[in-house]
Order: sequence, then C-alpha cells, then structure tokens
Amino acid sequence: MNQNDTPNAALLKVRERIDAIDDQFLSLLKERLLCAKEIGRLKSQENRAKWDPLRERQIFERLKEMNKGEFPEQPMISIFREIITTCRLSQKTVDVGYLGPEATFSHLAAVKYFGHSAKFVPMPTFDDIFHDVEHGRVRYGIVPVENSIEGSVTSTLDSFIKYRVKICGEINLPIKHNLVNYSGNVEDIKQVVSYSQPLAQCREWLRKNLPEVPTQTVFSTGTAALMASQDHTLAAVASDLAIKTYDLQVVARGIEDYRGNTTRFLLIGDKSPGRSGRDKTSLLLSLLDRPGALYHTLNIMADSGLNLTKIESRPVKGEAGKYMFFIDITGHIEDPLIEQTCARLRETCASFEWLGSYPQVEENDA
Repeated sequence: MNQNDTPNAALLKVRERIDAIDDQFLSLLKERLLCAKEIGRLKSQENRAKWDPLRERQIFERLKEMNKGEFPEQPMISIFREIITTCRLSQKTVDVGYLGPEATFSHLAAVKYFGHSAKFVPMPTFDDIFHDVEHGRVRYGIVPVENSIEGSVTSTLDSFIKYRVKICGEINLPIKHNLVNYSGNVEDIKQVVSYSQPLAQCREWLRKNLPEVPTQTVFSTGTAALMASQDHTLAAVASDLAIKTYDLQVVARGIEDYRGNTTRFLLIGDKSPGRSGRDKTSLLLSLLDRPGALYHTLNIMADSGLNLTKIESRPVKGEAGKYMFFIDITGHIEDPLIEQTCARLRETCASFEWLGSYPQVEENDA
C-alpha cells in the first residue's frame, strides 16, 4: 500500500482489481463457450461423439499440475467441472432422469455430475428411469447403486437385469441426513418418513432420540420432504436441498449413525464413452449349472491379472437357485487384456453382458 493511500482508498483499489479480474473471467468464459460450440460443429461433421472423457481427464490433470496447491484443489475442480460441463452441454442440451421429486440425493448427484446446465427430469421410480433411458425418452439417468453403510441398492441391480442400457459414468456423493419438519419443533413429530435406505442409515439415532415415534417408508427423500411440508405432524429424513426447496425447518442435522456415509451413483445411457485412461468396466453374467462354476469364472479373471473391485449376486426372478452376478473390474473394454478376458467369459458363462466401461471416479470426488 502506498504511504499516501488511506485504508479506504487501498481497499477501493483492490476491489477495482477484483472487478477487472471478474471482467476478464467473463470474457474468457464467453470465448471458451464459443470454442466449445465450434468443436461441437466440427465433431458433428465427422459424426464423432460429443463427450471425450480422455480429453476432460487431461484437462483436470493439467490444471492440478499448474495449480500446485495454491488454490484449494477440490473447489477448483468443482468450478472447472461446472465450466467444462456447461460448455459441453452447449453443443447439445441433455435431459437427465432422477428419482424425484426435487431435492432427493439422486437430484443432488445429478447436479454434481452435470452442473446446472442440464435439464433434470424427476421420475417416480428407478424402474421408470431405466425404462425411459432404454426407450430414448431421456438421454441419461442417474441411479444409486451402493451405499457405504447399507450396501447395494437392489432395485437398481434388478433393473440392470430387466433393461438394456449402458453405464456411462459414476460419481460418489457424501450423504448428510437431516431431520426436518414444518415447525422445527421435535414435539410436533408424530411420524418420521423417508426412503428405506436413509431410515436404515439413521435407525440408531431415531431409536435413541425418538423411541416412541413410528417410521414409514416412502418412495424418496424428496417425497418425504414434500409430505412434511403438507402435513405438520410429519418429519422427514432429507437433504440440505430439501430444506430450501420445501421451506422446512431443521430439527436436527447430521443424524446418520456413521460418519463417512457415501453413496455411489451410476450414470446410465444408450452407450458408454471411449477410454479416459482411468476406467472401470461392469459386467453382468450367469453361470453354468455345474460344480466349481464360480471358481472357474473368477480364475479366468485372476489368471488374466485383472483387478476385480466388486462382485454382487442377485437371484433370477422366478427361477429358484439361479443367480446373476454383477462384476466391476479396473480398465476399459477396449483394453486388449479386458477384451480377451471377456471373450473367454462369453464362452464359459451361461449368459454374459457388458454393462459398460466408463471413467473411474476420482479418489477425492466424495
């Protein structure tokens, strides 16, 4: 600060500099948007996919290297994810189905993945999301597949058996549960409503703090929040967004029984993206009815040196004793090793389906 400057004059100069920087930001953002639209036009001429996950991963890695930790890394990534997604969607606006109504955790996951530039479409059930994606009524859907506390979301796994869609991406969402109602007073609560998994994730808190209050399962946390806004005897276990969306008051924050509660969501669409350089592949298969079938199948992957990150079984509806297996492995279907291993699995399994290959979620994405 110049010795002749008063504190107010020095503050004014800094604010003027900030305004100038903001003007530069806006000008460069508009220029970036024009560049993205031109890329979209060129890709359309060559009939190339609009989304290039490898290019996006390279952008983030370059930015993190340039930043060298000077700007907080996670906020920086969030800012540029919003910018990149907005520019990509300017090439073609997409609609995304999620479990509604507004302010569910699925809604939050969709916004986290796409930013605020997509068209978000609330749907009543996971089955509806899969159905509309399969039939092209929405471009993408976002569905929870597993929670770090309660495990797999079985309705999502069952829908993968029923519908023909491809996994396009994944995202982890930290889950923070709030008990909310119309008044904010615990004395007004006669019943607690929410989706089954949030109620399970808060069962100990509810047992200790509201032992005489019954719970009821509803279709989603958003539905629960909407019900609580209309019936003042109800409280909902819901998200922060639900508080604002439905004008509710907080009775208690952070009522989940375990910290570090995270839900993994999958993005589904009609086709998977190309290689990003750090991918995951999901498979759905059933085994031949013979001794050691599962051991033999796992041996094929072990012999290939593949990293199996998840295996989950689900019963085949109407066929007692028969199961489908969901398997996640590290890598992309275009990788020669995975391509060769999948060819062997097709030959030895009773049924085999490639559910998709997609960019693996970043470690710090939660």
